[in-house]
Amino acid sequence: MAFTPFDEAAMRRALELARRGGGFVEPNPQVGAVVAVGTEIVGEGWHERFGGPHAEVVALSAAGPKARGGTLYATLEPCCHRGKTPPCTDAILAAGIARVVVAAGDPFPEVAGRGIESLRRGGVAVETGLLAAEAERLTAPFRRLVTGHRPWVIAKWAMSLDGRLATAAGQDRWISSPASRGLVHDLRSRVDAIAVGIGTALADDPLLTARPAEAAGPRHPLRIVIDGMARLPLASGLVRTACEVPVLVAVGPRAPADRVAALAAAGCEVWRSGEGDPAARMAELLRDLGRRRLTNLLVEGGPTLLAGMFAAGQIDEVWAFVAPVIIGGGGAAASPPIADMPRLQVEDVSFPGGDILVRGTLR
Repeated sequence: MAFTPFDEAAMRRALELARRGGGFVEPNPQVGAVVAVGTEIVGEGWHERFGGPHAEVVALSAAGPKARGGTLYATLEPCCHRGKTPPCTDAILAAGIARVVVAAGDPFPEVAGRGIESLRRGGVAVETGLLAAEAERLTAPFRRLVTGHRPWVIAKWAMSLDGRLATAAGQDRWISSPASRGLVHDLRSRVDAIAVGIGTALADDPLLTARPAEAAGPRHPLRIVIDGMARLPLASGLVRTACEVPVLVAVGPRAPADRVAALAAAGCEVWRSGEGDPAARMAELLRDLGRRRLTNLLVEGGPTLLAGMFAAGQIDEVWAFVAPVIIGGGGAAASPPIADMPRLQVEDVSFPGGDILVRGTLR
């Protein structure tokens, strides 16, 4: 089917609106909507917060009586079931919308094509697929949670121009610029959980919070330490603040009982796996996070944890900060053949504070 230039412009506006919900709506998807009569936009909206009205309802409310006979542009298939809010399809039909343009289908089992069918049965002309790739990418974390039953995993690291994460003396603060670190704090404030390996927790004693506190975003993510033997010190910043911002320590089957009990008594949630293999243990943890409806997991290192997750195919997105410094020394670790290495589909390259930030998804 042929879409007009205005159709595309209206859908791009809907996608722009949808992005405003990032960090506020999860585990729901980010959705935007625009109502137009001819080439005049008469209403627009986005899903602003979890439990609040959906984008289509907000846009229709903004349009009021002008919506009758118009076109609704929605970045995701309108829902047709009652959840925390009534079905959007009912609101669309009641508003007298004549045509609906949908960017991408909704994989949620209670929708999954039924929303479109419901509208067509109600006499609405429905067209699909406009800017579908963009809409599917925007809702990729939601899709991963619904179909893969685990969070969307974002790997983040900072390194020198020659690929080093730290100096020979173990110094890694601060390779990246203040501007880059500001972007990381903003990202932290929009994900559901942040994970580090025990090596990073011991070396850096991180807090894994978004700072400054007054600039923090909509979320206070769960802080996770992958710590097979429960070695996280009770005097660490993470444990000392566990009663303020939750901390989950993921331990293995051989973790000493006294260490587990001490961490729990200090306010940490201790999650124990029966899996001895680290990759299987991480897969089990991801499934559990999925059951908790956590949508986005940020993994900040260290290199052992990241390497294991890359090898297991558990990384979905990459934020790699490259600082214009050369550390030197050291040799390359053993790695698989080039042909077997994961390939990044680069989506954006920017230059915060003189660094190079490469963002993309794994093919």
